[in-house]
Parts: sequence; C-alpha cells; structure tokens
Amino acid sequence: MKHSILMTALLMAAAVNVQAQQTLCLHENKPATFFEESFVLGNGNLGAIVYGGVKEDKISLNDITLWTGEPEKGVYTPDAWKAISKIRGFLDQENYKDANEAQKACQGHYSENYQPLGELTITNLSKNADAETAGYQRVLDISNATSHISYTQDGVRYERDYFVSAPDSAIIIRLKADKKGALNLRLSLNCQLPGVIKTDDTQTLSNEGFAAYLSYPTYYGEKNQKFFYDPDRGIHFKTVLKAIPADGQVQGSQNGRALEVKDCTEVLLVVSNVTSFNGAHKDPVKEGRNYRELVAKRIKAAAGKSYDQLLKAHIADYQTYFNRVSLDLGATAPEIAALPTSEQLKLYTDEKQKNPDLEELYFQYGRYLLISSSRTPNVPANLQGLWNESMLPPWSSNYTSNINLEENYWAAETTNLPEMHASMLGFVQKLPVSGEQTAKSFYAVDKGWCLGQNTDIWAITNPVGDKVGDPSWANWTMGGAWVATHLWEHYSFTLDKAFLQQAYPALKGAADFCLNWFIEKNGELITSPCTSPENMYKTPDGFSSGTLYGGTADLAMARECLLDTKKAAQALGIDADYIKQIDKALAKMHPYKIGKKGNLQEWYYDWEDLDPQHRHQSHLFGLYPGHQILDNALSKNNPSVAALLKACAKTLEIKGDNTTGWSTGWRVNLFARLKDSKNAYGIYRRLLKLVTPDNYKGPDARRGGGTYPNLLDAHSPFQIDGNFGGCAGVAEMLMQSSMTEIRLLPALPKEWSNGTFSGLCARGGFVVDLTWKNGKVTALKVTARTSGSTTILVNGTKKKVSLKTGESKQIL
Repeated sequence: MKHSILMTALLMAAAVNVQAQQTLCLHENKPATFFEESFVLGNGNLGAIVYGGVKEDKISLNDITLWTGEPEKGVYTPDAWKAISKIRGFLDQENYKDANEAQKACQGHYSENYQPLGELTITNLSKNADAETAGYQRVLDISNATSHISYTQDGVRYERDYFVSAPDSAIIIRLKADKKGALNLRLSLNCQLPGVIKTDDTQTLSNEGFAAYLSYPTYYGEKNQKFFYDPDRGIHFKTVLKAIPADGQVQGSQNGRALEVKDCTEVLLVVSNVTSFNGAHKDPVKEGRNYRELVAKRIKAAAGKSYDQLLKAHIADYQTYFNRVSLDLGATAPEIAALPTSEQLKLYTDEKQKNPDLEELYFQYGRYLLISSSRTPNVPANLQGLWNESMLPPWSSNYTSNINLEENYWAAETTNLPEMHASMLGFVQKLPVSGEQTAKSFYAVDKGWCLGQNTDIWAITNPVGDKVGDPSWANWTMGGAWVATHLWEHYSFTLDKAFLQQAYPALKGAADFCLNWFIEKNGELITSPCTSPENMYKTPDGFSSGTLYGGTADLAMARECLLDTKKAAQALGIDADYIKQIDKALAKMHPYKIGKKGNLQEWYYDWEDLDPQHRHQSHLFGLYPGHQILDNALSKNNPSVAALLKACAKTLEIKGDNTTGWSTGWRVNLFARLKDSKNAYGIYRRLLKLVTPDNYKGPDARRGGGTYPNLLDAHSPFQIDGNFGGCAGVAEMLMQSSMTEIRLLPALPKEWSNGTFSGLCARGGFVVDLTWKNGKVTALKVTARTSGSTTILVNGTKKKVSLKTGESKQIL
C-alpha cells in the first residue's frame, strides 16, 4: 500500500514537472505532414518552417525582404481623378449601379507577391533510414525560441536543434547522434526562383538567384502569365549553407548541388541569406545592397562560433523582449498538459475542456510570432508574418491595410513589444512618397496622402483592381487614415517626443487627405465615393453594391485620424490654427446613426447588409481599435456613449460567432471594450477551434476559421493576423487604458477568476503588474517609463498615481 501511494505521488510529481516544462511549449509526437502542422522560427528577417521528418527533414526558408517587383516609377493611372466628379454625380442622383461601375476607372495596378526563399532538405542516408522509430518528440519552446526533435531508431538516439539567431543573422541547426559516426546525410538546397545552386567548397553550398521584376496575384484572371523575369532587374539574393562536422567528413555531392555528411556524430549547420533590397524607393540592382559580401561576412562570423556561443547569444537577445510579460490564468490538469498540442486543441474544441495553460500559450505565442517576424527596419510582418512556401501565396501575402496589416500590431504596445512595432511605424512613414501622388492622380486631392486596400514592400498606395476589380474592396480609400493612427498609438504608450516629432508629418498628411477629401451634404461632412471594406449593402429595392457615400467606417477612421493629429499637435505645442481647422471639421462630420434593429448603421441609410454575418465589422472601428466612443470624443450631434455601446453590441449579436480567424480575433477586442466578459471569452475560445486536415485549404475558407495544430491562425487559409488579434484581445480583457486612466480587469471572465500578469503596458507610459483572486485585485504594482500621472480604476475605486521616470510603486 505504501509502495502504491509512493508510486502515485511520484507519477503526479513527474506529471506536474512535465506540465511546468510544457506550459510555453508546442509539442507533438510525430513529424509534420502539412505546413499547418509545422513549427515556425524566425529572427524578424530570416524564417524557417520545420517539419521534423525522419528519413527526410524539410526546412522551408524565407527572407522577409524577398518580393517580386521594383520601386514605383510613377502613377499607373494618371488621369483617374477625372472620374471622381462623374462618380459623385451618379451618387447625387442615387444611381448606385453606375457609380459602382464608374469607380473602376479609379483603379491602378496590383501589389507584388512575397516570395519563398526555398528549402533546405536533410536526407537520411544511413542504413537504418527506413527502420521504425521510437520515442519521437517534436517541440517548439517559445520561452527561448528554439525547436528540438528527438527519436530513437535502430538503437541510436538522434537529436536535432533549431533556432534562428538575430545577433548572428543565421539559421542554426545542430544534428547529433549518441553513437559515434551514426550521421550519414545529404544536405540540399532547392528554390522555385531562377538561380544557380553550387558548392563553394567542401563544406559550403550556396544558391544565388533573383525574383521577378513584375508579378500578378493568383486571383487576377486577366493575365495568364503571372511572373516576368530579367536577370538585370528585381531583387537578387544569395543563400549560403555551411556544414561544420565535429568528426567524420563533409564533401560535395550530386555534381556540386548538395553536400554529403559521412560518419559524423555531430554536425552544425549555419544558414544565412541576404537580398539586394535596400529600401522601398531604391532600385534593388542599381542601388541595392552588396548581398554577396554581406552573406559571406555573416556566414564567416557565425561559423567561427561554437553552438553554445550561438545559442547563448540567441536566447539572451530573444528573452530581452519575450520575458517582459508573464501571464498565469491557472493550471491545466497534468494529464491534459502532457498531451500533444494538437490533441489538447481537439479536446478544447470538442469537449470544451478547461485548459488555461493553452489559453496562456496562445497569448504568448502571439508575442513569439511578432518577435520572430517583425525586426527588419521599415519592413513589417505581412499577411503570413514571415512564413510562406508559395510563389503565388493567398492575397500575395501582402500588406492588406483594411484590417490585416494593422491587426498584426495591435498587441505590440500593450504586450510590451514596441521595438517590433517599429517595423510598421517606419514603413508607414515611407508611404507618403507615393501616397501624395495617389491623392492627386486618383482623387484630385492636392494636399495630403492616402493608401488603398493593398500595399507591399515597395510602399505602393494606389487603389488596386486594374479597372476590373470589384469596388467593394478595390476602391477603398482610408488605409492612410487607419495606419497613421498607429503613429499616435506608439506615442501614447511611450511619450517619446522625438519619435512624435519625426512621425508628425506623416500623421498630419493623412489628416490633410481626410480634410480635403470630405464633401458637404445636408450641412454635414462626408466622404464620396466610399466603400465599407469588402462588405456590400442591399437597398430596399433589392440592389446590392459596395459604392455609396457617407459610410460609417470611412468617417470613423477619418475622425480617429483627425483626433490623433490634434492630440499630436497639442503634445508638440504646434499648429494651433490647424487644430482649429480639425475642430471645425469634427463638429461638422456626419454623426453615427443607430438602425431600426438597434444596430450601429454601417451605411449612410439604414440599409440591410447583403451578408448580415459578414466577416468585416469596419464600422465598429470607433469602438476598437479606435478610442473615440469610449473616450467620449464625439460631437454633440452623435448618440450618447451608452447608446452607441448598446448599438455596437447589437451589431455583434447580429454578426454571430462563425467567422474567419482574423475577424474572430477582432471580436475578442470588441467584446472586451464592451466589458462583455462572457462573449469576449467565448469568442476567444472560438478562435482556438481546431481546424482539421480536411479543412486546411477547404470549406472553412472565408468563414468558420480557427486555429491549426501548430497554433497558427486559420482564415482559412493561414493568415497570421488572427494570432495577433487574439493576443491583443487577452491583454484588452485584463487591462484597458487612456492617456489619463487605467482600467483593471474590465472584461475578466469567470473562468479566469484567479490569476496574475506582469509587464502589460498602459497608455501614459506605465507598466503594470497585477494579481487577482476571485475577480478582485489583491496586488498591484505600477512602474513609470517616463514621469506622469494617471487614475487607476481598481476594485470599484479610483486611485490617483504620480510617478517619476523609472519609479515603481506598490499600490496594493
């Protein structure tokens, strides 16, 4: 009996230990078959997609600067502006059909395609390559951004370690066996782009190639030829693999197109890549980086270090960012935590099991993905973050500015990763170069800049569609207003005046466009023409379209941009007359309207949506990510804040819960802002719905997304924005803030009645550590990034706090 009790105690202790180790790990007991099961690694520039095969291990490679195309060479449709008066004329006559068709004259070229870099394949040439394996484990540890694979085959224990180092600009792979000389492998590089693969010496394999100077998206049916190549044009690149054996030997094979590892016990692989991309406005051939020299230097430097040195530098760098935030929402049962992540997801989906560790993991995984995909100056994370295997990826894996680009960065400030936000913030400040041309040539607006639905690494701004796209998505105009709000958002968390002074011209330029794009109707300012991203209305007589005037989404985004510009000018102590101009426009803007169903009206008139459950909810922008509703920053002709919040809630009720991954992530934040903890948590659980292999590319598309086994977001197909939206949503449920107030646990679900977090950031320049029990705060510490004051709403009371730069105070 004593032996039985002791054994039970030991098993329980072992299970608890396993659980502690696995809290921040994705783990599986078999190799990945599909991308949706693979593990992704990155350093913000280079990416690796690890499958973990036994006989053949494929590692797909990416470089975030490898795109088709060249810098913009001028306006594609220079006389498009002439159609604006015609479109407005049709709209004045309520002739929506002809207005919609006329909008196509205001369309320009498409964005370029983000490209895959290729594959590194590790082929097992050992005699036991086909033998059965035992004890297979595949782990991604997001606490240190490393992946580990281990298994036993024919009595030999094999291990592989992978990470992508930012300090050393390289992908590092270590292969080990516990039997001397048991590693016999072929290492090969493959690439879908034109180029030359060859061995540079007995330990080095390289691939040098180039991307197309022009391409079209997969959905553009007007062009059968999608890629146009010229070796003297486009982005060039060089990938280098160096194999460093601890024993045995490495030599060239397959006529110099591969390396062969013979009789080794351990071998270190160092992979790096550099492209000639040198900025959005520089020709990558004539003004490009010396990519050959740069990659040679990186390989030489990394190869001169030991594995332990490389690993230590990588972990120290990564944890500088990752360790800033911790979150504990409770403990998962050890027997569940020990299961593979995909099985945990299945139980979480099918049996509604409680799994706080999985909920924490998803939150922290969003932070991991942002650190891993957004560290290249002026090159943000794209639709797939960093990881793409397709020459024609969905939606070109571009920057879609009607929600997706912005959603990628919703968690950057609140979860203490402002350095990752910098990639987008720098990119936004590049957009006015072409954005001013677009404003003049497409919209007859001579002051300010704008951005359409899509952009790419070349910072294009024109409305896309090539005169055949549906205006409901192709002719949207408010991208500049939306992305510019991120400039103020960054300042509101950091109070960095130097940054604000640098960013102010771009923010003001976006506001200038709004002020000059407005027209007056019935004594109010509206936009005309306009669309509400990708959605369509249905008029009482049954006509459906996307083109109209005075749409709520347009006005909400323009209003937020104007408010942010006003606050920025006030913070800098400049532009007093411009502030008056903004105030005058804000007072005159067409107000929010509440529809007959109690919903927030999306259209100028109280029309039905063609699809009442449409994935976009752009007219709720003012609730989230905007602040105008909760900050009560609206003119007096608007409904009350309480009425607007009720209308937003009704809109979400009508929308329902079955939507795409990124839309689900957005709704977590919307419900959180409504302080609706039940629905915020419910939709967060919906975001973590397991998408099974038969739906990786299939019928879940456009509606009913969720989460793949590797925790990446299912639109479907894969888009990374839902990961970031969900991560931001958790932070929003736990803490919300304005420049003068911090609201603690505003949407705390009963499932998280006990918990703790540290390192979440509030506007006004504060960092908060919090512990709560039974839904009440029991410990609270606030640290000031810079001197300031705020009011904290905690346990139903208000506490005024004033701190100096770097000062911390234990409030409770």
